[in-house]
Amino acid sequence: MSHPTNHRDDHPDTVGDGEDAPEPEGDDPESTARAICHRLLATAPRTRAQLAHALERRGVDADVARSVLDRLGEAGLVDDAAFAGAWVDSRHAGRGLGRERLAGELRRRGVDDGTVNEAVGELAPEQEEATARRLVRRKLDSTRDKPHDTRVRRVMGMLARKGYPAGLSYRVIREELEAEGSSVDLPEPDLD
Repeated sequence: MSHPTNHRDDHPDTVGDGEDAPEPEGDDPESTARAICHRLLATAPRTRAQLAHALERRGVDADVARSVLDRLGEAGLVDDAAFAGAWVDSRHAGRGLGRERLAGELRRRGVDDGTVNEAVGELAPEQEEATARRLVRRKLDSTRDKPHDTRVRRVMGMLARKGYPAGLSYRVIREELEAEGSSVDLPEPDLD
């Protein structure tokens, strides 16, 4: 399965391109449902929940939708585990997102908790730390002309938005500030 690269809209219910295309003519609801799913899958990988939502919005009967989605799953065209794994790889590498943010994005796309936890669990702690460290260095470099408190606040905010835990964030920031010879007076994180 290719990496999910169509990230133009992170809204959970948005399935994107081709959604408003006319439906095929005919009376066979399964053919209509298959056509809708194939058109959506042709533009980007989708989760089962995203496809189910698109079918529901088009008025496809729930039993027909379930049957079509089951067959697409059996054929390997809809695979939430593969989607989640590719999502984690792509979004971590491309946007530098941490586990918490990645898990939230997958849950909003209808991926079940077990699959989310498995996919996010594949992101090694060392890999997450290395990415956080790279992000911290880049942000510290771009804020050298700012007061110390401003730099720390901006770096902490950036890591929080990207889904990194506070303990990791404080440790990496402290180490990177020490490495550049800056004063290190960070308050201890409130981990409660």
